[in-house]
Amino acid sequence: MNRKPNVAVVGATGVVGSTFLKVLEDRDFPFENIYMMASAKSAGSTVTFKGKEYVVEELTEHSFDKPIDIALFSAGGSTSEKYAPIAAAHGVTVVDNSSQWRMDPEVPLVVPEVNPADIQWNKGIIANPNCSTIQAMVVLKPLHEKYKIKRVIYSTYQAVSGSGVKGINDLKEGLKGNDLCQAYPHPIAGNCLPHIDSFLDNGYTKEEMKMINETHKILGDDTIKVTATTVRVPVFDSHSESINIEFETPFELEDVRKALADFPGIVVVDDPKNNVYPLAREAAGKDEVFVGRIRRDFSVENGINLWVVADNIRKGAATNAVQIAELLIK
Repeated sequence: MNRKPNVAVVGATGVVGSTFLKVLEDRDFPFENIYMMASAKSAGSTVTFKGKEYVVEELTEHSFDKPIDIALFSAGGSTSEKYAPIAAAHGVTVVDNSSQWRMDPEVPLVVPEVNPADIQWNKGIIANPNCSTIQAMVVLKPLHEKYKIKRVIYSTYQAVSGSGVKGINDLKEGLKGNDLCQAYPHPIAGNCLPHIDSFLDNGYTKEEMKMINETHKILGDDTIKVTATTVRVPVFDSHSESINIEFETPFELEDVRKALADFPGIVVVDDPKNNVYPLAREAAGKDEVFVGRIRRDFSVENGINLWVVADNIRKGAATNAVQIAELLIK
């Protein structure tokens, strides 16, 4: 692209949408014109971006009649299902943050540090992976290349911001002693809920199956055995994950540390003797993926344990989408 792109932010008033704007500003993303779009309920409100106020317009079938190059969508699956194809038909490249298109074989599912080449075969829609998957992929990629991953066990500790405003309010009110259950079936304050998204017939939740299926698609390897337990915890921002990996080949811990430290987007934080390891509070507001507690799993041959933390609204959503947009304009 020889000129600056025209950009649309769909769902501009939501938790992820407003973070799209913050990340676009933080990364000084180049644009000619920017359009803020949302549902009829939010239309007419204003958002401030780079010191300027923009009026939010209602998303309709005609929103993409004007010249738009890239649209960042975070307005839910049903909105994406309806409007992403309309945008794509108008020559817009959609980067969609919902789960609607992730497992569609015609749609690339991209983490820029991991599989940037997949962007090239997009047909107008590129899917942003699940937040808990994104941070895991950044860490698994260099290790899979070096040692070939045989099996992965995910145990996640996920922040309430992943449930949007309702999840944040449930925790805020719960900490004051008012148990709201707007986002969850049980109070979240003082609780860990082993229940993210709905339960499926196989006993897993949708979130767990997302992590399993997306791992295969992004790494391009269905032979990896993957299982997951995803848990909502009373933390406002940043998802934490315990990842247990079994490799095909032997490894030295120092080589693993180096492979991780050398990979773009990873910060190794691993000095347990001094109580130094990745923390949700310290990852909040940052774009990197933090890894620590790197240690052998003695229960299997070639096994390792990692603790992985990232801001779920930034790297787990908005930043990853903006990084995809940056690759598009390159």
